[in-house]
Amino acid sequence: MFDTMTGTKIIGGLCGTLLVFLLGNWAADVLYDTSAGGHGGEEHARGYVIDTGADEGAAAEPEPEMSFEEVFASADAGRGERVFNKCRACHKVDGSNGTGPHLDGVVGREVGAVADFSYSGALKENFDVWTPENLQAFLEDPRNTASGTKMSFAGLDDIEDRANVIAYLQSVSE
Repeated sequence: MFDTMTGTKIIGGLCGTLLVFLLGNWAADVLYDTSAGGHGGEEHARGYVIDTGADEGAAAEPEPEMSFEEVFASADAGRGERVFNKCRACHKVDGSNGTGPHLDGVVGREVGAVADFSYSGALKENFDVWTPENLQAFLEDPRNTASGTKMSFAGLDDIEDRANVIAYLQSVSE
C-alpha cells in the first residue's frame, strides 16, 4: 500500500506547494512595493486634509475652574433630585434609614446624628457638621475623604452634580 511511488508523489506535492507559495510571494513583492521611498523620496501633497483643530487647541487657554461656592449659588434642586437617583439605592429622604442613614435634614446636621444608625466612625473623625462644603468634599471622593467609611459609592465627578444634589438635600431639609 505504501510504496516508493507514493512517497515520491507526497514529496513532489509538498515541493510543488512550496514553489507556488514562493512564486506568489515574489509576485506580490513585484506588484506591491513596500520599501521606504517608493515614490522617489520626495514629499507629496496629500489628497485631502482632515482638520483636527490641533493647531487652534494649543493657543486656547483652559477655562479656570469655578469654585464650589460659585457653582452652589446657581445650583438647581430639580436637577439635583435626578442626580439623587444614584443615591436612592442606599439613602432615603422620608425619615427612614436604608442601607445608609436617611438624608432629609442632612444639611446643617451634625455628623452621626441619626440615632438609630450605626456609623463607621471615619466620618466623625473628618467632619463635625454636614455643611454644603463638607458634603461637597465627601461626595467628590468618599473613600479618600473619609477613609474607612462604610459607604462604597465612588463619588460624583462633576462639581455641578454635587452642588445640585446638595441643593436638593437642602430643599428637602426645609
